[in-house]
Amino acid sequence: MSKKTHVFKAEIQQVLDLVIHSLYSKKEIFLRELISNASDAIDRAQYLGLTDKSVVADAPQWKIDLIADKDDRTLVISDNGMGMSEEEADKNLGVIASSGTKAFVKAMQEKSGANVPELIGQFGVGFYSAFMVAEEVTVITLKRGEGQKAVKWTSNGGGAYALEEAARDKPGTTVVLKLREGMDEYLGEWRLRELVKKYSDFIAYPIRFGEKGEAPKEDAEPLNTMKALWKRPKSEVKPEEYQEFYTHLTHDHHPPLRSIPLSVEGAVEFKALLFLPKEAGFDLLMPHKKHGLNLYVRNVFIGADFDLLLPEYLRFVKGVVDSSDLPLNVSREMLQDDAVIRKIKSNITGKVLATLAEMQKDAADEYQAFFTSFGRVLKEGLHADWENADKLKGLLLFRSAKTENNGFLTLKGYADAMPEAQKDIYYLIAEDLEAARQSPHIEAVVGRGYDVLFFTDPIDQWVVDSLREFDGKKLVAVDKGQLELGTDEEKAEAKKKLEAASGEFQKLTGYIKERLKEEVSEVRLSPRLTDSACCLVADENAMSASMERLMRAMNQEVPKQLRILELNPEHALVRRMQAMLEADPSSARLADFVELLHGQALLGEGSAPKNPQRFNRLVAELMAAV
Repeated sequence: MSKKTHVFKAEIQQVLDLVIHSLYSKKEIFLRELISNASDAIDRAQYLGLTDKSVVADAPQWKIDLIADKDDRTLVISDNGMGMSEEEADKNLGVIASSGTKAFVKAMQEKSGANVPELIGQFGVGFYSAFMVAEEVTVITLKRGEGQKAVKWTSNGGGAYALEEAARDKPGTTVVLKLREGMDEYLGEWRLRELVKKYSDFIAYPIRFGEKGEAPKEDAEPLNTMKALWKRPKSEVKPEEYQEFYTHLTHDHHPPLRSIPLSVEGAVEFKALLFLPKEAGFDLLMPHKKHGLNLYVRNVFIGADFDLLLPEYLRFVKGVVDSSDLPLNVSREMLQDDAVIRKIKSNITGKVLATLAEMQKDAADEYQAFFTSFGRVLKEGLHADWENADKLKGLLLFRSAKTENNGFLTLKGYADAMPEAQKDIYYLIAEDLEAARQSPHIEAVVGRGYDVLFFTDPIDQWVVDSLREFDGKKLVAVDKGQLELGTDEEKAEAKKKLEAASGEFQKLTGYIKERLKEEVSEVRLSPRLTDSACCLVADENAMSASMERLMRAMNQEVPKQLRILELNPEHALVRRMQAMLEADPSSARLADFVELLHGQALLGEGSAPKNPQRFNRLVAELMAAV
């Protein structure tokens, strides 16, 4: 292969310019990124070698070498991992996904000072951090497998890079950094030892040091302990070590909300180190995005994103699992029906849910912040995990008619605060909190001193079917079916009063039903209104108005739902319409009032009037006539 020169894409050049010319407080992180890349390359080779022995035909002793040469002012980071082909070197070192690059550039431009270096690694640009300390970077790599040729990639961080054939006997990758002036500190053994200890002590492969351009001796003492963090007793691990490992694992440079070490012995034995992120990543709700834990079997890396170790609704959990009860040649297909995996999954799920319950009890503010970020995902478990349904119900938080300052309430907190006469838990599904607070459906419930839970997440539309009861108390929608409040005596009295009023307004309800026969299934007097004139109510098992709107927004075909129009017999408007009907049943103004009344009810449930332009004109005419 002759030497070929390639021009960086414009986006890559932006990244390089930012990396090279911006002011950084931590140039040292370049070493962390390059060692991490080397570790990943060995992980890949080790995993592929489980099923393809030709990949590890040389029976390698996995290692990462740091070789300093003070005379030439070069630092070498070398591994005997998977290596790259010419095509892979061109793709991995010369191209970054456009979306990731643009996001990185934007984030860099929005931040400054000490915060900027933390962005390295989050957007797949870790390799380019080498240019913070190097005036020229050379990569010599040979991919494992038969018939491969070594490749040399070279760039000075300008507008281009070169690719050519190289001489290399053994598979792996060597990165040679020609250091800039003033960067000689990164050639000293103690400085490199300090940085390895700080950032890469948990790397599972020996990181060795050599100087004067010579490879380390075979018996050289590693700079890292190589003891997996998840195998060390919790008492021996500092919080900052957990944070560094979390950053290495996830490229999230915010500290985790919780670090959860787990050691299980007995019928199944495994160790795990789990993390609860502090903030939700942009990819959490993305379809087809892989989520899961890293799996090791007896210290051998098997693969990342093993979703079989976690239920889908805990996909925000990050971490590693190391089991000695699984075969090394395990495959994802084998794991699907593996009893050990099911037991590991059950243990991890229980531990995570117990940690969340503990946080909810002992650190309420912290848990509320967590639930704000991840509650929508956690709720999915109610629909999928019947075994842990009660635990999940206890972890849910809701806003309600009585919570102040947008505070949260648990189902238990709601139940404990219920007046003695209240037997059911009342809720309302709405698009947002303000719409819920202004809904006419909650008037009578709140008026009796009862609270109403507000379900305002889109997923609540599906979750509510799994929330039919809590602690023996039925959950009742305030905008569906018949609403009965109070003691048995109070219910009987209210029913008697409503039946008497229904006789008084029988002609009006019949007239309105005839006028709106294409829009409503029934017109009746309401037990749930105290201030508003009307509202629309769904049958007990019918689709709610908010669900109907959501389905239509998703381009789903939904049959027309005819709801019940309920009237407040104490409202002045309803009594005026009664008088208008008695005076002149053929009144055109009364017909307009019926149309306006229905439009008002639609607005009250969050829907638009059937004919907004006509509705506005009728309102204007009515206002002008006053």
